[in-house]
Amino acid sequence: QVQLVESGGGLVQAGGSLRLSCSASGGTFSNHNMAWFRRAPGKEREFVASISWSNRSTYNVPSVKGRFTISRDNAKNMVYLQMSGLKPEDTAIYYCAADKRLYSVTSVDRESMYGYWGQGTQVTVAS
Repeated sequence: QVQLVESGGGLVQAGGSLRLSCSASGGTFSNHNMAWFRRAPGKEREFVASISWSNRSTYNVPSVKGRFTISRDNAKNMVYLQMSGLKPEDTAIYYCAADKRLYSVTSVDRESMYGYWGQGTQVTVAS
């Protein structure tokens, strides 16, 4: 079992930056793809970015490309989401997730592939 705890959310002005952190415990962190999802008010939860278990590849949705960067530190069991150029439409609860599969390389943007979730951290971007 992998337990995940997010931190780093808060209130920021449009154009500002935040770095979200996710601490993992239990299981073998380095064997799992990791991802960030978000749920905006009144919307379904959506995929934001993922990073492979090998730390060799990342994938972002087009709406955050060039603004958000996902990274991980397998030695510290941490995954990060560096967010810059924030927009009001980025306002959401951000969730860290771990792929329920080991060493997977496909479907990294599918919510159903992720079996472990944090409690979420609120990000609010003021205009």
